Amino acid sequence: MTALPSSFDVTLALDIVLLVMLLVVAGAVARTRSLLAAIIMFSVYSLISAVWLVVMDAPDVAFTEAVVGAGVSTIILLGAILLTRGEAERPDWRRLIAPALACIAVGGLLVFAAIGLPGLGDAASPANAYVGRAYLEATPKDIGMPNVVTAVLSSYRSFDTLGETTVIFAAGVGVALMLGFGPRASLAPPSAVIGDHHVVPRVAAKLLIPLVALFAFYVQFHGDLGAGGGFQAGVIMAAAIILHALVFGLRETMAAIPPRVARSLASLGVLLYAGIGVICMMNGGGFLDYDYLFPPSVEQQIPGWLLGDSEHAHHWGQHFGIMLIELGVLLTVSATMVTIFYGFGGRTVEAARQEAKQ
Repeated sequence: MTALPSSFDVTLALDIVLLVMLLVVAGAVARTRSLLAAIIMFSVYSLISAVWLVVMDAPDVAFTEAVVGAGVSTIILLGAILLTRGEAERPDWRRLIAPALACIAVGGLLVFAAIGLPGLGDAASPANAYVGRAYLEATPKDIGMPNVVTAVLSSYRSFDTLGETTVIFAAGVGVALMLGFGPRASLAPPSAVIGDHHVVPRVAAKLLIPLVALFAFYVQFHGDLGAGGGFQAGVIMAAAIILHALVFGLRETMAAIPPRVARSLASLGVLLYAGIGVICMMNGGGFLDYDYLFPPSVEQQIPGWLLGDSEHAHHWGQHFGIMLIELGVLLTVSATMVTIFYGFGGRTVEAARQEAKQ
């Protein structure tokens, strides 16, 4: 058995294989006219991208890509195509010349720019030598959190994360305004009699949905130690609710979590996030400066050993501040996803009713 050459890099070979798979799937998406096939292949594309991100040592981003791209987005798109035609119209090939040339030009520029990028993990690269190293050195002292990614997103760059949360909320409001707040998003309560022709999916869902919800809370509260956080946990929680709607019916889910409650939770998450910043300002600090989350008199009474760090008691405010704003992110993300699903699902049921009447 011949040994592999010393220069053989398994990671590089895996990167090439994944890149080829992405190109093949992207080409298949561009060629297919079936919307259902395109959505399924988009889900496969997201899964391959998630694997690639794990290989690139970016588990947080891979987590989000797998849950959002391959999970909830696929479900919402599958619900959306029920309101449209099953296949896309075949356009005139002459109209595709200009977009194709533009894509080739932009792709060539990106490839040319990527040649000058530093190598993965290069300690002398700007990201690792300047800003990245500063965060790695300052996080244990300033935040006291093992996961530097969460510390950067939720504390150092908390303004940006608040903006991202607000954008998600605004997107949900925009979709709800387009789909309607009336009967399209609010169905009648479910009937008392439930059929028994879906016994196996119902029993399996009753076992899986609590586990999915529990995993969402694990991801939420584990974000300061490893991959996770409010964005990922919110999407997982939304997936549990959407799974309930797919198995038990949209009326059942809307009766348990009415659309107005979902919309209220989405706004409550943004208010909770911003409210933490206001509390910090009231205690003499800056907006979202968690070191001032508790008044100094209360801060002095908190023993540092509760967080395992007797020398830096101010980490108590950092931990609680990050935990609360991540909870706000979870509420906004999950409620927005559910609101969008309710909008599409309500329109689908209404269209079916009108078709049945005709």
